[in-house]
Amino acid sequence: MNQPPTTAPAGATGPVAPEEDRHARAEQHLGTTSVAYRAVTGGEAAAANLAWWDADADDYQATHGEFLGDADFVWCPEGLREADVALLGDVRGQRVLEVGCGQAACSRWLAGQGAHPVATDLSAGMLRHAAAGNERTGQAVPLVQANAERLPLASGSFDAACSAFGAIPFVASVDAVFAEVHRVLRPGGRWVFSVTHPMRWIFPDDPGPQGLTVTQPYFDRTPYVEVDDDGTATYVEYHRTVGDYVRSLSDAGFAMTDLIEPSWPEGHTRTWGQWSPLRGKLFPGTAIFCAHRA
Repeated sequence: MNQPPTTAPAGATGPVAPEEDRHARAEQHLGTTSVAYRAVTGGEAAAANLAWWDADADDYQATHGEFLGDADFVWCPEGLREADVALLGDVRGQRVLEVGCGQAACSRWLAGQGAHPVATDLSAGMLRHAAAGNERTGQAVPLVQANAERLPLASGSFDAACSAFGAIPFVASVDAVFAEVHRVLRPGGRWVFSVTHPMRWIFPDDPGPQGLTVTQPYFDRTPYVEVDDDGTATYVEYHRTVGDYVRSLSDAGFAMTDLIEPSWPEGHTRTWGQWSPLRGKLFPGTAIFCAHRA
């Protein structure tokens, strides 16, 4: 779903972050009434997050579309761009898979650099915005609706894969996602993805002073779940520690080459959900894992 969650993952106590007001329509549409921490099956998580991102796609694009651009590759709310860091290397002539593409701005940027991207996302609502972006820019990036745990793509068909806050926090099995990415990559292919920094799980999802006090155990991996009156999940997000990601990458056959924790840029004033200048100056909000298929 490309870019950070919009609801309140970790330790959601105290005041609601102002940005959440912009997503009230999705919550009302889905009948969200409360928060739970409980086990969630893969099927329940996929159904909940498909419904959530379909319902929230318009508001999400209205809120963040200008920052993300139509054909730009922004790794995180800190504003780190692939044009500046080249984590995927020289992509000219490369087939690149984007997992959880959202509106597919990253894939259109890759196409502009001479790559041959394919963009996947679970949500038809987000892919509708991706198609509109293709139309506006004239970049006909192929769009595929798919669960990241079961990619309908040929083995060994890509030179690199990427995900900027897409899919990974929302799937029950990150092992399955990494195994699928490994399968579709050619030997040596890069796999680079960004997620909310795992340490953020311990703080309330608040960009202000109340978001500086620890309320949730780092080692508690119980999923954050929003539910309706019947207890049915309407949104699911999973927490993994840094070590969990490292082990999962290794188990899937990847070799890590870097872990980037972007600092908050001087003069960057944008607040995005729980990302803010106040918090960004004190601790990281994003983790970018860089690996290659061994």
